[in-house]
Amino acid sequence: MPTYADKMSALPADPLAKKKMDIQAYLDRMNYQGPLAPTADTLRQLQVAHLLTVPFENLSIHAREPIVLEDEALFQKIVNRRRGGFCYELNGLFAALLRALGFKVAMLSAQVANAEGEFSPDFDHMALMITLEERWLGDVGFGDSFVEPLLLDERDAQVQGDRAYRIVADDERLIVQRADNSSEWKAQYCFTLRPYQYSDYAEMCEYHQTSPLSHFTKARICSRLTPRGRVTLTDMSLITTEGGERHEHNVATQEEYEQMLSENFGIVMK
Repeated sequence: MPTYADKMSALPADPLAKKKMDIQAYLDRMNYQGPLAPTADTLRQLQVAHLLTVPFENLSIHAREPIVLEDEALFQKIVNRRRGGFCYELNGLFAALLRALGFKVAMLSAQVANAEGEFSPDFDHMALMITLEERWLGDVGFGDSFVEPLLLDERDAQVQGDRAYRIVADDERLIVQRADNSSEWKAQYCFTLRPYQYSDYAEMCEYHQTSPLSHFTKARICSRLTPRGRVTLTDMSLITTEGGERHEHNVATQEEYEQMLSENFGIVMK
């Protein structure tokens, strides 16, 4: 099987970017052995691999571990310590990986929709715009959402399994909507195409780590995609979905919680 060095020989990526990140370690973290050339197919395979292996989790907040929005710190946490993170961490480091592989990536500010369809403040979520021959919306940090990147300039439905997604224009904003099993369209989040950097998300990142009003401070969650569904661990239960069937197991003790965290996500909190 071709090695990372073999695949990199044909890539136009910035040599300095490659020196700054141990790309092979990141690919190993994702169990990724697919193509590396900056194409739409590579982007798709990388996003799917990321979602299958790197969980969406807020454990640092409840362990009083500060979240540092900087590539080196995020690499240490997600790759070396084999942890996950929430949107700023997961999409931030994924953007760094894509750039190191030669992709053109912009961090976007997104506002998340609640059950009533109202949107949260700016910078409540980070999403990614990846520019190839076509522009793509990438996201490995929203939890249960689109698995493969979405064509950013496509306005018709984009079907993934039993779900459909579409991107709707609303003045300067774009809205990601989702429909399950032909149900009505519901907004997930809205965003603009203005690019940002880590420092722009700092205030909302601090809010989600400290405010009692943030849903991230209320309970622990760890969740990742599986080949046939999803597995999610909360403070009180382990929830698995497979082939459309949902199973829930109550967590009785902290010891059981730690065992399930290790078995399902490979995470050992220290």
